[in-house]
Amino acid sequence: MNLRRIYFQPLLFPIIFFGLTILVGGALLCLPICLRNGQTLSWTDGLFTACSATCVTGLVVVDTSVVFSSFGQGVILALIQTGGLGIMSLASLALYLFRQRVTLTDRIAVGQNLLQDSSFHLGAFLLKIVVGTFVIELAGAFLLRLTTRGAMSLPSAMFHSISAFCNAGFSLYGDSLTRWADSVPVNLVIIGLIVLGGIGFFVMTDVVDWLVHRIGIGRGKPHKFLTWYSGVVVKTTLYLIVGGTLALFIGQWWGQPHQHTLGHVLLTGLFQSVSCRTAGFNTVDIGGLTDVTLLFMMALMFIGAAPGSCAGGIKVTTFRIVLAFLHAELLGRDQAVVGKIAASRETVRKALSLAAFSVLLVCGAIIVLSISERWGLPRTQIQPTLLAISFEVVSAFGTAGLSMGLTPHLSLVGKYVIITLMFIGRLGPLVFVGVLSTLNRRVAYSRPDSDLLIG
Repeated sequence: MNLRRIYFQPLLFPIIFFGLTILVGGALLCLPICLRNGQTLSWTDGLFTACSATCVTGLVVVDTSVVFSSFGQGVILALIQTGGLGIMSLASLALYLFRQRVTLTDRIAVGQNLLQDSSFHLGAFLLKIVVGTFVIELAGAFLLRLTTRGAMSLPSAMFHSISAFCNAGFSLYGDSLTRWADSVPVNLVIIGLIVLGGIGFFVMTDVVDWLVHRIGIGRGKPHKFLTWYSGVVVKTTLYLIVGGTLALFIGQWWGQPHQHTLGHVLLTGLFQSVSCRTAGFNTVDIGGLTDVTLLFMMALMFIGAAPGSCAGGIKVTTFRIVLAFLHAELLGRDQAVVGKIAASRETVRKALSLAAFSVLLVCGAIIVLSISERWGLPRTQIQPTLLAISFEVVSAFGTAGLSMGLTPHLSLVGKYVIITLMFIGRLGPLVFVGVLSTLNRRVAYSRPDSDLLIG
């Protein structure tokens, strides 16, 4: 067995790609040309910003518009685009090959077996992703420029369009998008870009093909159905958007005195429901939200969006499989059914393992950060609450980018903990599932089993 082919080629490539991009980006951001006159940036802060941009998170330790020059903002934008396109290309490629029943090692590392598939053209596939991405981002920039009636400059509109589609959450405004909280068109444009980036290129093309056949453009061709995967992603995404909007509305505004109309409140809830699962833009002060609302948002950030997209978290498919497994266990059934199709035992095992791994990672990071921030801050400064630390950790793992204001005040250890979380949150699930797959080899013997008292 070629151990180098199994363990190193497929699993190490994404790590090397993103790792080198972050290191180079961090070094560039520390150069004087990337900074405004009189501004300085430490290596740690440069690395943090580069990691946040490449991993399309959006957490910042310095004000992007104040510290970085136009060139520096361009570097950040390039990192966002590289990170967003990189993970979308790799994951979409893996999803395509999954349907062709190619092994996971060949899905991630394109080898000879892939190139022998006469129906697959790698260059055309990746070009389709790149062109589709730029078309969506240009359309988003045009709509933002139009809906803000010129208040948002063209470069700013392009920056925010790319940031939204790549689910990065970076903004050139210190208050994120709160100045546009009352603008329905701006909110809807950003929401649309976030959702498209959050479902991934594979699902987008599948849905477009399905719609083309539904409206009759593809008449005369074989009837097109949504794949099981796309159906699960679209339905679960819609359920989370609607459920998240209602949960945030109940947690924050139900029975509470407020000065806004019901429409404004629902629009804000909708925007944050979409944004907090993956993007990190905000139209309200996160630090001013109720504890219940923050807990709902943490749950959404932990779930994330779809595989093959720019989002982090455990992904909506993992969440759906775990729910189906729990439902089957409660009813005493043997199969976890999702959309009238039973998930394989291997799929259920991987989903449960990934969810458990993520919970342990988040809990461990909360403990470490609680210790580092208590020791790293002067006694005269207010200590961060456990909720603020937990929110920060989940936001980093889910690459959501929302914060209760703790990020700029993190200690040195705290910053590197968050950097690690953003990196693992961006690549961890993909690599973790890959490890499970490569370790899934039958042995020539089995050990005796027995029952153990639990619960």
